[in-house]
Amino acid sequence: MNNQIIDIFRRVKAASRTLGSMSDNERSDVLMSLADAVDASHEVLLRANESDLERMERSNPLYDRLQLTPARLEAIASDIRHIAKLPSPVGEVIEERTLPNDLQLRRVRVPFGVVGVIYEARPNVTFDVFSLCFKSGNACLLKGGADASASNEAIVSLIHEVLRGKCIDCDVVALLPSTHEATAELLNAVGYVDVCIPRGGRRLIDFVRDNASVPVIETGAGVVSAYFDKDADLKIGIDIVTNAKTRRVSVCNALDTLLIHRERLSELPQLCSRLAEKNVEIHADEESLHILKGQYPAHLLKESDENTYSTEWMDYKMGLKTVGSVDEAIDHITRFGSGHSECIITDNPATGARFQNEVDAACVYVNAPTSFTDGGQFGLGAEIGISTQKLGPRGPMGLREICTYRYFINGNGQTRP
Repeated sequence: MNNQIIDIFRRVKAASRTLGSMSDNERSDVLMSLADAVDASHEVLLRANESDLERMERSNPLYDRLQLTPARLEAIASDIRHIAKLPSPVGEVIEERTLPNDLQLRRVRVPFGVVGVIYEARPNVTFDVFSLCFKSGNACLLKGGADASASNEAIVSLIHEVLRGKCIDCDVVALLPSTHEATAELLNAVGYVDVCIPRGGRRLIDFVRDNASVPVIETGAGVVSAYFDKDADLKIGIDIVTNAKTRRVSVCNALDTLLIHRERLSELPQLCSRLAEKNVEIHADEESLHILKGQYPAHLLKESDENTYSTEWMDYKMGLKTVGSVDEAIDHITRFGSGHSECIITDNPATGARFQNEVDAACVYVNAPTSFTDGGQFGLGAEIGISTQKLGPRGPMGLREICTYRYFINGNGQTRP
């Protein structure tokens, strides 16, 4: 084992215990100061980010995720202030009762302790993870990708500067080297790391799950579908499909597959009209391809293949599939979905309710785009990830989702017979 990395683990573990003695007001004050520091440090942060961007091709779908701009930094500062103002879940009494023997039992929300996060080219995640962890009383170990190394180093340096100014142990947050060795050490940091959360594509998530000795919460990978039902409103459908696909193509809640009821195929050119304006490449099955030929740019039309509907595109590309019923749509999602977010567009309340009850995903929408699957949009301030698993937290993970609980039992001398 790498002694330098193990020393980081030890220091972060020790620092995590100091967070328990801080009040929520003290933690909020630190985050408000961090938000002010972000506003005052645009030049430094953008310069570091530019050095990362210079090493990545603009055509890379991850370029948009990697890029920081003044507007994005302003949004990050706003998110940090929002988190600071949220009530902390730490100390919340989930359950309280008196047992027949007069023991007073309370189930109380407490931090995990040390949260490890492995993520790719998204420097905003560094701010999000620290803010959520700090507010909920957790220390964090960050393992960012090499693509964002300069940005992450500048961000953590800024966080440490704020912490020193408040006389708080800087080891409550640590950035590990952007190496494969550091990833392996983090995944096997038993006794130091209480939970590890991967944020990235399917390959990263699978690797972390398959190789970790510490507990893992799976997040992120999204093969996302929208089903345009036979009873759907066309205008609403156009708006939803366009927003879900093109708002930001590189994020996990972006639309990957459009399913359309066979009875509405004649309206498919209208449904996809604004996608053409955004140069979205459509990989279509035989029926929908036949309808779109001559009514959608030919250079953006492709035939679907065996990989189309299992692909998380993260690009201006989309699968298209014709189905004959809501049953077929649900069967398709069951086969190809990743449990992230799914959507139905319909004016039939019974069909919408059935879709929500039978589709097995963390977030299931009726007449709203999957682009809303986001911690900020759900009122969580930000998110540490979007869990696609069923055990433990599911969907966008905010403050409560990175806490566990303890039972506090108070007696007055009772003994067990």
